Amino acid sequence: MHLLVRLPVPMETVWPAVSTPDGIAAWWTGVDRLEPRLGGAVVLRGAGEGRVTAWDVDRVAEYTLEGAGRIRFHLERDGDDASVLRFTGEFPGDEDRASEWQARLDHLGATLGRA
Repeated sequence: MHLLVRLPVPMETVWPAVSTPDGIAAWWTGVDRLEPRLGGAVVLRGAGEGRVTAWDVDRVAEYTLEGAGRIRFHLERDGDDASVLRFTGEFPGDEDRASEWQARLDHLGATLGRA
């Protein structure tokens, strides 16, 4: 699954929202553990535990969760005051999760717009 979201805030504002426990908790789920580095441990409440499988500070955060799949957040600049989030999700099974993730990413945009 690939989703593209334009956000009315710069990358520097979006990055903490996809790469820190407080940021992720503000729009998606609680984080019990997040080691911000390639290979670091990650435990996301309700989603599972696994490893950080890609980490490019300010640009890419990817989490692979045991039995639950992989989620990737890739940020790009969109002018001086906005950004684009390219979301990739790979999940086991045939379940279509696009609408679920679109709603989450819309919530992320709304959360950042209020900040």
